Amino acid sequence: MALPFAEFLVKRGKLKRDEAERFSILAQREQKTLEDFLLEKGFISEKELFLEKSNFLNIPLKEISPAEIPPFVLEEISEDVARRYRVAPLNKKGNILEIGMVFPEDLRARSAIEFITKPKGIQTEIYLIYPSQLEEILKRYGELKKEIGEVLEELDKEKEEREKPEKLEVEKIEEAPVAKMTAVILRHAVEGGASDIHIEPFGNHTRVRYRVDGVLHSSLILEKRFLPSIVSRIKILSNLRIDETRIPQDGRFHATILGRKIDFRVGTFPTAQGEKVTIRVLDPRTAVRSITELGLQGRNLTLIQKASELPFGLLVFCGPTGCGKTTTQYAIIRELNEESVNIVTLEDPVEYWIDGISQSQVRPEIGYTFANGLRQILRQDPDIIMVGEIRDRETAELVVHAALTGHLVLSTLHTNDAVGAIPRLLDMGVDNFLLPAALKVVVAQRLIRKLCPKCKVKTIAKGSEEELIKEQIANLPEEEKKTIPTSPPFYLYRPKGCPACANKGTKGRIGIFEILVMTPELEEIILKNPSEGQIKEEARRQKMITMLQDGIIKALQGVVSLEEVLKTVETQTSLL
Repeated sequence: MALPFAEFLVKRGKLKRDEAERFSILAQREQKTLEDFLLEKGFISEKELFLEKSNFLNIPLKEISPAEIPPFVLEEISEDVARRYRVAPLNKKGNILEIGMVFPEDLRARSAIEFITKPKGIQTEIYLIYPSQLEEILKRYGELKKEIGEVLEELDKEKEEREKPEKLEVEKIEEAPVAKMTAVILRHAVEGGASDIHIEPFGNHTRVRYRVDGVLHSSLILEKRFLPSIVSRIKILSNLRIDETRIPQDGRFHATILGRKIDFRVGTFPTAQGEKVTIRVLDPRTAVRSITELGLQGRNLTLIQKASELPFGLLVFCGPTGCGKTTTQYAIIRELNEESVNIVTLEDPVEYWIDGISQSQVRPEIGYTFANGLRQILRQDPDIIMVGEIRDRETAELVVHAALTGHLVLSTLHTNDAVGAIPRLLDMGVDNFLLPAALKVVVAQRLIRKLCPKCKVKTIAKGSEEELIKEQIANLPEEEKKTIPTSPPFYLYRPKGCPACANKGTKGRIGIFEILVMTPELEEIILKNPSEGQIKEEARRQKMITMLQDGIIKALQGVVSLEEVLKTVETQTSLL
């Protein structure tokens, strides 16, 4: 017999009757609720299922961000009770406690809530919440919220002590709780795989945000009075001036978190409401990867491997800030790092330390620029040189000279695509008769979010999507066509959301690439008419896989969504 909720889903047209009965039996056999069974098997989306359940139970469905739940509210119900009965406190207004439940119809859970709240004289309001929301709230227990709550309580107690006349050592008293608070913020960034931390004034509060997979998420709201103390603590760790709040400052520090050494790059910025601190989290375990893990595959992988095996020449990596250029360079030099090879880098700043490689950080304020540093590097008998960025004519000329005199050189350039790198180098003053001999490949890249492998939803491309795919794969090299379907139907995947990906539908990021190779035809263009139009024609002739095409290949392989690809490379359509 179908369960009452299953019967309701049949009446609403969400399940067929035979499906409802079969799913109910299978769920009981696996000792699961019908809701959990349907979600795990992907028969219905979480949002759709719980909207129907809200109508079925006549209980409002409430969406809430775990970061918005104050620490004192979480303490109203213990983690054990919340986990066992799948409930969570959401908010407290006076004597009324709002409680979210995944299964409000569970009488045992209702009794447990009454047992906890009745002796305290607290009234309750029950709301329906998504399972994924509950999982996110459970993660906060014993973690960020509770720890910050303890720190704030400790800080308030010590504030009371400081106000007593016999307490004189204010600095020593204040340091401990602020240090704990800062440590908690850093640790949760590492645990959550964040690439950046933003600590900033936000109206009458202090806001902490983490950037995960390229997207900023609010994680914590504190009282504004704590901002100066946190900023000062971070400045002390970074060896910055704590009395200077009028101008930006840069620094870095490291800490051992989760048993491994993590570097943090710090930048302060004065705003009208107070200082803001942005911290780049440099975790070697998540950032220093192999070139295949970065997303290089097929023809692009072969081209970059051949180029990195050359005895000399220039490899240029292009793209905006944060697109993974440095990470790609690190992946290459890690593979080239052997005892018989001398690798020297010049960076601003050094992001990840790699054993066996001589890494140096430029300091323009004392005259140690990329150009000056490169002159010194050439006296260090290098085989392979990595220069953080080509910023001016002097550096460009020195990089080309190094590539022509027996060194393999890797460097970066800020251009939108691979085609734009050549005109940019020529504009910087590099002689057009030297560039073809020095430049071997230009790599342009972007980072896009990967679909969560546990909850991605398979669909069929239709209409404009199908036409775009057919148009783009028609121009691919034959070896690339063998890895994907070349005629409809084309199957794509879209994000859905599940507890494994915090209901985002995506987890991690991967690169999409385009690689332009120096050929005799391209050499002739550079010498005669180095316009972007002519270079684009040569890119088409050599069947360069554009970033859009590489993204479509990965979309057909189920790694990313087509929507994410189009959103990321919409500026690249001029290459088509």
